[in-house]
Amino acid sequence: MEKLKEILNYHIEFTDSFGLSVKGILLVLIALFATTFILKFSRKIITRKLPEEDKNKFIPLFNYVRWFVFVVIFLIVLNSSGVNLTAILAASTALLIGIGLALQTFFQDIISGIFILIDQTVHVGDIIELDGKVGRVDEINLRTTRAVTIDNKVIVIPNHLYLTNSLYNWTENGNKTRESISVGVAYGSDTQLVKELLVEVAKAHPKALKMPEPLVLFTDFGDSALMFKLIFTINNSFEAEISKSEIRFAVDKIFRENNIKIPFPQRDVHVIENKNN
Repeated sequence: MEKLKEILNYHIEFTDSFGLSVKGILLVLIALFATTFILKFSRKIITRKLPEEDKNKFIPLFNYVRWFVFVVIFLIVLNSSGVNLTAILAASTALLIGIGLALQTFFQDIISGIFILIDQTVHVGDIIELDGKVGRVDEINLRTTRAVTIDNKVIVIPNHLYLTNSLYNWTENGNKTRESISVGVAYGSDTQLVKELLVEVAKAHPKALKMPEPLVLFTDFGDSALMFKLIFTINNSFEAEISKSEIRFAVDKIFRENNIKIPFPQRDVHVIENKNN
């Protein structure tokens, strides 16, 4: 027993001012091993309900945490060995503050990415609208989300924008979405005929679903037109603008065939003559 204590208390001098005992080295190794085990166990608990692909995205995060803990343990060991860390930390305060400010947004992105992956509010394949931009989610990482627009442009979205902006998930409730177009017809038009023609156009479009049935709303008596809204359902909201454009073409055609006029704004201009000149 005495021999064991002697071995554990044996001091290894690395420099004139820094040395470690065998016991200290063993404690460091045990602490590092325990930290690795605890982090792996925590990662399994936190990600147990996530898909396998999303679980793997947490590995780099826990590696960062592990190295951070290793650095803290190393500093504790240095301090317990008599190394004056106060002077070192004081000299590097400005540098640490600068690094902290530079990494502020980075950590915001990481934290937001964790929330997204755990909450499962956004999935790969979802169609989202953020800050006026629409795209289909292609990949979700801890720091950024990649989405592809309808014109095949890639949007790289920093994840912290999910916390600071309103996110619209077009496919949260499924792929079916309600879309609409607005159209105005001239005063004096047969409103019942307008309704029937709009419903006919929506039912004839190949991408508009038959159920729920298209709906026509008489929305307003405008300055120059009677305003209607045609509401219909499609199952590919990513191409909604294409479908709405095709329906507008069809509405224009069927209105021409049935002598339904789509008016344009008109204004009366009164010219007052100055008789003094």
